[in-house]
Amino acid sequence: MHITAIYPGTFDPITNGHLDLIHRASKLHDSIIVAVAESRGKQPLFSMDERVAMIEAVIEDFANVRVIGFNNLLVECAKQHQASVIIRGLRAVSDFEYEFQLAGMNRRLAPDIETVFLTPAEQYEFISSSMIREIAKLNGDVSSFVPDTVKHQLINKFKSE
Repeated sequence: MHITAIYPGTFDPITNGHLDLIHRASKLHDSIIVAVAESRGKQPLFSMDERVAMIEAVIEDFANVRVIGFNNLLVECAKQHQASVIIRGLRAVSDFEYEFQLAGMNRRLAPDIETVFLTPAEQYEFISSSMIREIAKLNGDVSSFVPDTVKHQLINKFKSE
């Protein structure tokens, strides 16, 4: 039985913590879809196309991972791509309540799709995209938090503002 998992998020930008979860999920499932949410309400720094391109550049070594953009309900996107598992990351206990609610709602909307929670490696537990954006905006060094291509994208983005 082929199991496809979908790992949704804004990924604004993708971090080493996200990549850690992608790597670990890719060993657990036959194929992984990294699903980049449009997230107009969050007013992302990077466009959806820019985020998709960044992720495609940093997942080249993963044979069973692909990237898509989406702007509909996650469970509908999962169904469209025959994903039976939703991957969600938990960095801290504070993430759990919100993620638990999302998992419950997704189960109600699509009972045949399971949610699996993964925790990042210890060195990535504190990393969030919003923190990375703030550090980069203030000319801080984000080298240990994001891949080089993402670091350069952040530098260029804030240089042009």
